[in-house]
Amino acid sequence: MRFTGKSVVITGAASGIGRATTLLFAREGAQVFAADLNLDGAKAVAAEAPGIVPVACDVCDVAQIKALMDQAAATAGGIDVVFNNAGAGGAREPIDEIEADGWDRTMDLLLRSVAMGIRYAVPHMKHRKGASVVNTSSVAAVGPGYSPTAYAVAKAGVLHLTKCAATDLAQHGIRVNAVQPGFINTNIFTASLEMPGELVDQAKAMIMQMSSNAQPVARSGMPDDIANAVAFLASDAAGFMTGASLIVDGGITVGPRHAWDPEAPGLFDALQAMADAPR
Repeated sequence: MRFTGKSVVITGAASGIGRATTLLFAREGAQVFAADLNLDGAKAVAAEAPGIVPVACDVCDVAQIKALMDQAAATAGGIDVVFNNAGAGGAREPIDEIEADGWDRTMDLLLRSVAMGIRYAVPHMKHRKGASVVNTSSVAAVGPGYSPTAYAVAKAGVLHLTKCAATDLAQHGIRVNAVQPGFINTNIFTASLEMPGELVDQAKAMIMQMSSNAQPVARSGMPDDIANAVAFLASDAAGFMTGASLIVDGGITVGPRHAWDPEAPGLFDALQAMADAPR
């Protein structure tokens, strides 16, 4: 019960990582304001545990972000934790094909919404003991190859925003950190492809199989893996952490496959095989 008596705002709460994190905080005693564009989905999550307040919020609309934070503060008497998590895959085109509108929509959803979430939460968080902001970045922020370009750039921006916000808000006693998920088996992939319902389960099974083979930890990442990391960053156990990012990716970013898979020889293995070959 790490969050008994705490008020928590979570965006993108109706599914995936947001849903898992909402339920974890609620089950550990928090009053959670579960915000999502999909209000029916947020209501369904609220029915799963006590202490969850569903709120309709489009994080691309700054006025709705402000209204969310004001509502949470008015109801709970302030805000202790904010998890800026709402997102989607964004524009998928490479840089030589993307249009400005697609770029702007992706940045609004994945980067501006985080900045404005912090901006309008802070007046309600100042000098509250243990106040904490957690932002969802991604392993895509560490380099190309994990996502479309616009998504990767936005998530890299979230990491730098996290550091800058941590310095701005230290004077108010507010910590700001980020979590960097790897390939987590949620609906973000299928939703961004506008996949019909009958294919979603097949796609998730394929994602689970492929991701479990793509990293040292031989299983698919699940929403609860990220929820646990977010709860840690928001808790007193992480009280000495700010401006940091926590990679939770099953090891996919630790190095090339031959570094951890004995069945995938690397350059030095090939050279050694040449040296050992009979002449």
